[in-house]
Amino acid sequence: MLSIEESKNLFALLGSESKPFDEIVAAYRSQFPREARFRVCSSLDILLEDKVLLKPSQRLVAYVILHQTYSSNPPSSNPFISLLVNAASDDTSVKMEMAFVQLLLGSIGGNSNKEVMKLSAVDYIKGFDSSSYVLLQREQLQKLYADVQSKSYESIFQAASVKNIIPDPDISIGIDATPYEPKLSAAGTKPRIGSDDRDNAILGLMQNLSVEGLGPQWIRPAPPMLPVLDGELIWLNPDSNHELLWDYGMCADTSRGAAVRDLIAKALKGPLAPAQQEQVVLELAKDAKLVYHCGLTPSKLPDLVEHNPLIAVEVLSKLMNAPDISEYFTVLVNMEMSLHSMEVVNRLTTAVNLPTEFVHMYITNCISSCENIKDKYMQNRLVRLVCVFLQSLIRNKIINVRDLFIEVQAFCIEFSRIREAAGLFRLLKTLE
Repeated sequence: MLSIEESKNLFALLGSESKPFDEIVAAYRSQFPREARFRVCSSLDILLEDKVLLKPSQRLVAYVILHQTYSSNPPSSNPFISLLVNAASDDTSVKMEMAFVQLLLGSIGGNSNKEVMKLSAVDYIKGFDSSSYVLLQREQLQKLYADVQSKSYESIFQAASVKNIIPDPDISIGIDATPYEPKLSAAGTKPRIGSDDRDNAILGLMQNLSVEGLGPQWIRPAPPMLPVLDGELIWLNPDSNHELLWDYGMCADTSRGAAVRDLIAKALKGPLAPAQQEQVVLELAKDAKLVYHCGLTPSKLPDLVEHNPLIAVEVLSKLMNAPDISEYFTVLVNMEMSLHSMEVVNRLTTAVNLPTEFVHMYITNCISSCENIKDKYMQNRLVRLVCVFLQSLIRNKIINVRDLFIEVQAFCIEFSRIREAAGLFRLLKTLE
């Protein structure tokens, strides 16, 4: 079915009887996207069933739309080619309409179908001369389109349906067909349905059309139930004797977790005393799940690394199986390079199996930090720390130096004036 807006646009196109057909087709293609055109053509198909529902000029525009929608493709791709062939050979139709459809199909007149597209519906009707055309018969048209006409199969149930549109026997079929005028009433007056009522009726049909029509409702009694066997339908009466299980840890003492949370909060602000550090390590060792409730988040990790690197190592080693451990690694890589951050990474490499990508990225960031620092004193100090850090990783076989050989070698050459860098370069030569 068409929407309200679509039906109004289509009806406006059908009423453009004074515009050339090619302009109407251009407006139709601009107003209706490709995916909506089949619904439009289906509605026109049903409207054309009743020969007096549309005015003669509107019927001509409808045939033009049905033909031109698929004119750029072979005739076999037009799902409405059978309708056009039947309309071109329908003896109950007026000759003017039959000739027009045959002109569209190119069956008569040579290239006159291109000429007729330049006319308007009014011009064509006024200038039509029946003696100018020799129409093909139904058998001749069916032979021309025998390979492309779609075969329609109608079931007995569809044949029993009441169609959506019922023709009025009081209205003659022809060019001069006028809007519906009822017979005289008992009072002798002749009420007349105006053009506005006719237009509203057609708009309502376009918005509510259905190809199937009003079909009969067939009574389908429910099948009888099969006999119930032993053991069936037990699920209808489930056993509800469930035993309640009490969570004895629900009201357990959480003071130990509170103490660790308080110590972690202090560790984020400054160094902890040795006794406090030992308490955190012992509590985390006793309860493996306590680390998830200690209050540490990835955003707080840099503060913990700078103030208490040993606690940071302990917490991160316990969080290795956490689903958000990658977020902690991302923060650790992107934080400012310092002695404490390298100490944390160095201790983690010996305590747990760190992802190789993380270690390589951390080394790359260390080298980049050394190259970008402006203060010579701080640069020399950071280069020494990085060289010692890399030597430790290489000697402990934490990294495969071949993966970073070129980058580390370039780093050593750039800072070869520093003793530690020269020593790292000699170590690389021994492994080359």
